[in-house]
Amino acid sequence: MVVDISDMISCENKEVTKEVPIELKSFVSRLGEFPITKAAPIELKIANRENKQLLIQGDVDLTVSIPCSRCLKEVPTDIRFSIDKEMKLENAVINDEEMEDADYLIGLHLDIDKLVYGEILVNWPMKVLCKEDCKGICKVCGQDLNKGDCGCQRTELDPRMAAIQDIFNKFKEV
Repeated sequence: MVVDISDMISCENKEVTKEVPIELKSFVSRLGEFPITKAAPIELKIANRENKQLLIQGDVDLTVSIPCSRCLKEVPTDIRFSIDKEMKLENAVINDEEMEDADYLIGLHLDIDKLVYGEILVNWPMKVLCKEDCKGICKVCGQDLNKGDCGCQRTELDPRMAAIQDIFNKFKEV
């Protein structure tokens, strides 16, 4: 959704609160594509402070479906963050340097979805687990170990001991 802010910049000390829907249906990054299953509208506050600063504030509440880091089961993950942006105004115009840094600002139009996308990127969880004691998947056969043991041999040897293991294997052959 794009919001026109030209009337905000032209009027000193003007403040507007708008309820803006998030039209972003999925979050796409280098990690993959993650569907946004729930997105509450943002109550966006835009304010011109004495023709010196433009403030953009709001709270975002999303639910994104992210695979578990261990077993890859889809986990609905709540992502909540606050938007709090300040831009310098010079003679009722947004500073050129501020405009270059803000890809969500196109002329005098505020692209809410680009703003939210950038904030999701910053607030993305480091690790998502379906449950705290998730056992993950078997490295040999790929079975979900939360559903039961698969019977595969999963003992891993220390790679630094590989040379010694080779020596023991040669003695077994003799």
